[in-house]
Amino acid sequence: MTQAALQNYQAALDFAGQQLQVLTDRHPDFFPMYTVNGQWKHEGESWTNWCEGFLGGQLWLLYQHTGQAAWREKAEHYSRLIEHRKTDRSVHDLGFLFWSTWKRWYDLTQDAAINEVVVEAGTTLAKRFKEKGQYLRSFVADESLFIDIMMNVGIIFYAAQQKQDSDLYRIARQHCLTTRRYLVRGDGSTSHEGIFDTDTGVFLRQTTHQGWRVDSSWARGQAWALYGFSTAYHFTRDVRFLNTAEACANFYIENTPEHGIPPNDWMETNPALPYESSAAAIAASGLLDLARLTGDPARARLYHDYALRILDTLTGPEFLAVDTPGWEGILKHGMYHQRKGLGVDESVMWGDYFFLEALSKALADG
Repeated sequence: MTQAALQNYQAALDFAGQQLQVLTDRHPDFFPMYTVNGQWKHEGESWTNWCEGFLGGQLWLLYQHTGQAAWREKAEHYSRLIEHRKTDRSVHDLGFLFWSTWKRWYDLTQDAAINEVVVEAGTTLAKRFKEKGQYLRSFVADESLFIDIMMNVGIIFYAAQQKQDSDLYRIARQHCLTTRRYLVRGDGSTSHEGIFDTDTGVFLRQTTHQGWRVDSSWARGQAWALYGFSTAYHFTRDVRFLNTAEACANFYIENTPEHGIPPNDWMETNPALPYESSAAAIAASGLLDLARLTGDPARARLYHDYALRILDTLTGPEFLAVDTPGWEGILKHGMYHQRKGLGVDESVMWGDYFFLEALSKALADG
């Protein structure tokens, strides 16, 4: 990493601190999802309830970056506000909520009571498993499998590890195998959703809620996959998951412009909006993990350097909101749900979180 990149990454984290200070002062105990015209507080639709961990997660990352007690106090406070979600069976997103908050808290303190919250969240998530079909169902319906769940299955692997529970491990592993078989294509691209026959468990078709069409490749789902299968490999050392993560990473790299930022869907013809910055932030963080996990030095260098290329772009003025007066988010040009018109070309809370996470990983490597 060059000295200039190091300074840019540190400056971006400092800017993030300024933005988060304003957010928590202006809207205390509020959990935003996406901005409207750059503003967090609005009446826009949420679609589903999955983002409450990303604010606390950013606060923990700022504490890690600065060592300042005020950030830790805020991080603990916002983590406690979501503790009740550890038994929430209505969503498939408990990994997003608790890995970014309570797991970071536990890693810092080794407090067994904090760890129990993480383990209970993982155990709750496992209850979504459908034996017929061998997958964790999405929040949409019993027959629905989302690629997004690959980003949450890690908390089940962790709960299995902590409890020495072979059935939890089986559930997590089988979900990954099912996702690999039915949502990851031969070229390494991914489908957003798979539909199953709930009576027989037979896979019926691929489809999408957020991509351009059912056979195309939604960029954020691709980033979820490359990151999520890397996590699955970390817990299992099953080389099939490593190979899948690398195939997904290679598709991302081969199909994205040199600057590293994809559109919402690679297959969309002449997209009106060229960028989906949250997918890029997720990919950068996942690629840094994958660089550590792959046993091939050349691939490790490729993934690491490409992650830094993404971060170099995201820390520039086109994406970092530092030179955009009145903008309350950190990263511009994110996308929540283009089809529904939610958070289109805005800041999104997960984009900001994974951007900070990737910056933190890069600085640690550097």
